[in-house]
Amino acid sequence: MARNNSDDLLMEDDLAAAFLGGDEELVAPKEETAEEVAPQEETSEPVEDDGGWGDTDDFPGQLAVDVYETADKLVVKARTAGISKSDLDVSISDNILTISGVLSGGEDEQTTRWHIQECYWGEFSRTIALPVPVREDENSVRAELKDGVLTITFDKEKSEEPKKITVQ
Repeated sequence: MARNNSDDLLMEDDLAAAFLGGDEELVAPKEETAEEVAPQEETSEPVEDDGGWGDTDDFPGQLAVDVYETADKLVVKARTAGISKSDLDVSISDNILTISGVLSGGEDEQTTRWHIQECYWGEFSRTIALPVPVREDENSVRAELKDGVLTITFDKEKSEEPKKITVQ
């Protein structure tokens, strides 16, 4: 069965909107009648804007990281400004790195009303499958917290050079 552009295919603009997170409906919106549109009540209470994330108390914040390698090391860096060493937990198992902790300091008991709250306060966590095999023993891993940046350096596993096999 042949299809043409007027069939139920998404056009390029519709695909871009769908993939770029556009909230536009792919069908023409239904026109509302005056009876269907109820006037909005005005309240004196401020409305909290959650940025479209819903209830953010259900999941910890994400930690942004940079991961790169040198000839013999794998390096993971994360901006952790305002976090003390005692509030960080770093672990590795089977080449999976987990960095988690708590960023405290956003609470002030005397606050009566927030006007802008863009900084994340609370639990955060990040789990990363490392892109190359690393040594996981204590002597091969170094974690340092300096000037608000957590730097974790791993020794890469030494891979043996391929050996030539003679075909007889």
